[in-house]
Amino acid sequence: MKNLSGLDRSVRLLLGIGMLVVFFQADSGWRYVGLLGVIPLATTALGTCFVYRLLGISTYRNDGGPHRR
Repeated sequence: MKNLSGLDRSVRLLLGIGMLVVFFQADSGWRYVGLLGVIPLATTALGTCFVYRLLGISTYRNDGGPHRR
């Protein structure tokens, strides 16, 4: 079940790409934080966020707008 809107997915895509760029460009110990960028990329690809699902939140517009379940 999808629970992410197009805007939400776009923001997660940009965030994930940005975090992976940090991983490949940084030389400090913080570079490994950039690997967490895989998480927003995975939620973008799946169209669902498991944290949203646990909280009953959906930004997917199947009935005209964002809503809570």
